Amino acid sequence: MSLFPMPFKKLNPEIKEKLEKFEIITPTPFQTKSIPVIKSGANVYCSAPKGSGKTTTLILTTLQKLKFEPLGDAPRAVVLVENKEKALEMFEAFEKYTQHKEIRVYVGYEELHIDIQKSEIFMGVDILISTPKTLNKLFLTNGVSSSQLKILSVDDAEFLAQKSNYTAIMAVTQTIKRCQYVLYTEKIHPMLKRFEAHFMEFAKKVEVS
Repeated sequence: MSLFPMPFKKLNPEIKEKLEKFEIITPTPFQTKSIPVIKSGANVYCSAPKGSGKTTTLILTTLQKLKFEPLGDAPRAVVLVENKEKALEMFEAFEKYTQHKEIRVYVGYEELHIDIQKSEIFMGVDILISTPKTLNKLFLTNGVSSSQLKILSVDDAEFLAQKSNYTAIMAVTQTIKRCQYVLYTEKIHPMLKRFEAHFMEFAKKVEVS
């Protein structure tokens, strides 16, 4: 009998193994509400205050989508963050779950030379953590393929309301043929709602106050 309540109970056994190790047994109200919706494959706007478990949800649903296993060379998941500091924080958060596992996580950001990123990504990656501007540059220079992409998540997505990031995410999503998009935010900024006319079609909303 599983000691996990829903929705953790239906996660990949290797993910549950990690949750047990970290003594994360009970999902937060946000996780209970959001994980099943994200797992359904819909585009989702997720809004909840700090401390609701948004980052953990992002990690769990990404690993679940990829069946917690490596496959091919091109990234099957992208996680977008605001800057280098956030990118490295997200990489560390993922590493707790992926350490001693074969799934490959790579982190890139503006300050790291694009040619270095291209050569390292070429070696094979499952989850790519990046900023919108860097990812756009990688796409423009054929440094990364979007052909295998299954899910693109954005952490603390409020930063996409800034003009340069807004432009970059619009360019990025035009390059991607088909993919699930999940935006995590404390509040849904009016600029983020505009994405519904573009890549966030038929998006569902999960809100916890």
